[in-house]
Amino acid sequence: MSKKALINIDYTNDFVSDKGALTCGIPAQQMEENILAVTKQFIDDGDYVVFAVDIHQKDDPYHPEANLFPAHNLSGSNGRNLYGEMNRVYEDNSFLQNVYWMDKTRYSAFAGTDLELKLRERGISELHLVGVCTDICVLHTAVDAYNKGFKIVIHKDAVASFNQIGHEWALGHFKACLAANVI
Repeated sequence: MSKKALINIDYTNDFVSDKGALTCGIPAQQMEENILAVTKQFIDDGDYVVFAVDIHQKDDPYHPEANLFPAHNLSGSNGRNLYGEMNRVYEDNSFLQNVYWMDKTRYSAFAGTDLELKLRERGISELHLVGVCTDICVLHTAVDAYNKGFKIVIHKDAVASFNQIGHEWALGHFKACLAANVI
């Protein structure tokens, strides 16, 4: 049996709240119960849970997203806090060795981070992905995971996007091109 980990991607106020700077809005809010259930189950089972959370600096002219999207997930802002009940789930379990908060500055949770090292040292071969946006950060993380040889599982009721067409396309792409199990 392969060891598994959950990568919980960008479920923050800026990406989920009605007043978020780059919100997925209702689709992300509607999946709250599902993403909470998956996250709690992984924590309770003792599996490795990574909160991969976007971080940006205000007025950073060198970041490639600066010209693509409004400022979001700014360091020290409320927009970067986990959305709703997920914030409490993280705070209540942040002391556990199997729960890891990881800052990321690019779409993929692997780009410029120690994620692969953390996974390999634990012998993890299967990654379960949840969060937002399906067709941006979840997709880019999945592509990198595929290229690094990880088995990928996407929880379709625990991913969302502000672009429904992109969301649907990404779900198909996970299956057709990344051999992901979409459950």
